[in-house]
Amino acid sequence: MSTESGTAGTGTATRPAVRQRRPERADPGAAATAAHAVSDASDRGARIVAVVIALAWHLAIGLPALLGAWSRLAAPPVVAAGWLVTAAIGGAAGVRLLGGGLPPARRLAAALLVVDGTVFAAAGERQLFTTANWVWGGLAWFFLVVLWRRPLGWLLALLGAHAAIALAAVVLHDATAPADLSRYAMYVYGTSSLPVAVFAGAAAIAALARDRAGTAAAALVVAAERDAAERARRDRQARLALVSGTAKEVLAALAAGDADPADPAVRHRALLAAARLRRLIAESDDVPDPLLHELRAAADLAERNGLPIALVALGAPPELPVEVRRRLADPPTAALAGARGWARLTVVAGPDEVVVSLVTPDHDGPDATGPPGGHGDGPVEHLHERDGEIRWTQTRWRRT
Repeated sequence: MSTESGTAGTGTATRPAVRQRRPERADPGAAATAAHAVSDASDRGARIVAVVIALAWHLAIGLPALLGAWSRLAAPPVVAAGWLVTAAIGGAAGVRLLGGGLPPARRLAAALLVVDGTVFAAAGERQLFTTANWVWGGLAWFFLVVLWRRPLGWLLALLGAHAAIALAAVVLHDATAPADLSRYAMYVYGTSSLPVAVFAGAAAIAALARDRAGTAAAALVVAAERDAAERARRDRQARLALVSGTAKEVLAALAAGDADPADPAVRHRALLAAARLRRLIAESDDVPDPLLHELRAAADLAERNGLPIALVALGAPPELPVEVRRRLADPPTAALAGARGWARLTVVAGPDEVVVSLVTPDHDGPDATGPPGGHGDGPVEHLHERDGEIRWTQTRWRRT
């Protein structure tokens, strides 16, 4: 069989390798992707809350307290500089978090600890336990922001360092009376417990959302695989029914003795049934160009029966449903079964149109593809003509 195939203008000879078609499977990675998407959405909400709390506390509580006690601070410019540095760190970390990234935790945490010790020293003994010493209540929220999505132990270590700095300031300012130490303990507990709860709660909620989304996505994958397997089973049953119907009448007639194998009409019917059988079997193969592969199967059978045939393919066809391919291939397949002398099968394909044409010498005998003339058959048109010299069969699909 002479074969020419390729895109228009190339003429490269190709013959697609055949692989057995496997049932469609849902992508297991979709479960992980969906789970991470849900987790990220939950985490983004918690990030917004953390950034808003830190900056709002810094602006609404820390700044008015600092300005109100300005004259009573031991070193007001130093305390104000610490406030500005912390605001800059929080703003930069917040932008990074809200943009989906993570801030450089170690460097920013170290800078916040330096601000912590500096402000405690600059606030002075009289403002040690007042709101003017804004690092008591506000700095823990900035720890939370710069350590986002890091291990909880990192936050606890940073809060421990903060508590140690505060204790050193209490001792250096000689505020070691039982009342001062009790106040210190209350400050440490009160300013640390809520950020720890928010940090741990956000991580737990994100993990729970990810697990639930993963479970739901995995269930959808299982359901999709079950549906794909059921579709594959129905397709196999439908194909088996078509194959059985194609050969049943001929085989039944031969078995009952009602048909003579030497009769040209019976041989033609058997050849037609075999050609259709080959084409239907070829439907289940996984190849780059299923239509051309199915036509090759019919052409190979015709060639084995002594018919010289040239198969020419031009262009890259779009993906076509099985039913459309059947309507494109069935009439040329039937015409090949009755062809004599020679045959030329041409497939011209584009993104919106596919045309299959078969030309054979005309001869006495009925048309294998039905009466001459054209008629619409859904999205596929079928034309058949004969003029005493040649027979021409064409099927055409156009995208609607």
